[in-house]
Amino acid sequence: MKPVDGFAGTPLRGAKVTDFHAAEVGRRAARRAAAGLPVVPMHYGQPSCGAPPAAIAAAHRVLDADPLGYFESEPLIGKIARHYRSAYGLEVDPARILLTAGASAGLVAAYACLFRHGDRVAMTTPGYPAYRNALVALGLQPVELRTAAARGYQLEAADLDALQPAPEGLLLASPANPTGAMLDLDHFMALASACRRRGIQLISDEIYHGMTFGQRAVCALEVEPEAVVVNSFSKLYRMPGWRLGWMVVPQRWARTINACLINFFLTPSTLAQHAALAVMDETEDLQRWVEVYRGNGSRLLEGLRSLGITSIHPPEGAFYLYAEVGHLTRDSLQFCLRAVEEAGVALAPGVDFDPVEGHRYIRFSFAVSPAQVEQALASLAAWLPGYRDLPDYARRQ
Repeated sequence: MKPVDGFAGTPLRGAKVTDFHAAEVGRRAARRAAAGLPVVPMHYGQPSCGAPPAAIAAAHRVLDADPLGYFESEPLIGKIARHYRSAYGLEVDPARILLTAGASAGLVAAYACLFRHGDRVAMTTPGYPAYRNALVALGLQPVELRTAAARGYQLEAADLDALQPAPEGLLLASPANPTGAMLDLDHFMALASACRRRGIQLISDEIYHGMTFGQRAVCALEVEPEAVVVNSFSKLYRMPGWRLGWMVVPQRWARTINACLINFFLTPSTLAQHAALAVMDETEDLQRWVEVYRGNGSRLLEGLRSLGITSIHPPEGAFYLYAEVGHLTRDSLQFCLRAVEEAGVALAPGVDFDPVEGHRYIRFSFAVSPAQVEQALASLAAWLPGYRDLPDYARRQ
């Protein structure tokens, strides 16, 4: 069919969002698995063990009895409010809690409602690539504040104070992806104080709360009642593909932000809401897997050091190791693509999280089984001695 005149070859006019390179690693991992070849999935930030049994059972019951129309579960909202009381000692009015189609939908709604076109939003680097890319897509400007392993990947209030002019927003994640770094209470209080002093809206991504290996994570609402908090059932509750999360917002904004959510996404998955209601009480099952992750992280850290990968900041939460591998590669994307194809270990390239320095870094997700950690270490031990960057590798892809 002949293209309509005026449209053939017309370029896209919207924002250009950079690739999420871990997705290409994922595609190659899936092709390898489909061919019957072994692969250890350490590339995506998702638990590999599946949702808790209570979630699966609840889903089966609902599938047989519910037409699964658009739905917002008031019982689930109430249970989330009680969670803030038990986990942090906070009284959160259920009217402030908005259900979302995953944390990503919550971030998009927050960006769209809190800021105007051209506003600046600060965030740490290395950091989750969708933070930056969603801002760009919505006509906002990411302001990246570099953190380093030498100071525990911590953002200091002085870093924020040094920004001139002040940004309109600050996005924090603690525990953080890809580093597993956490803000302690003093750091969080200092950052919240700097935000108040300079009129900066604080947004806190708390999707890794409940998955810490020492002190508990601080909720932003403990230090700034006007913060916007985003959370998810994808990590602790092991339901990434169910696409369900929530926001806590100042009550005066709740109606407007909820209108944005409904217009963009309608309601979250009805099936996921019923399953989530069942899973929030499964504390023993949830904690058991946090302990598995703790053991996995320690074993992986030890094993990588034995392979000569020693520059790794031990994580305080989440389920990642962010490793400096500049002695092995200057092209983390090539390294990860070849690792999955040649060694059967799927990893995330650092250029996703840090476009400037990330070519020397890779991220391991250890939300897998202990046996898979051992498999990954054995495969890398056999593969790494012969690895060399290929100058013409990119042209072959």
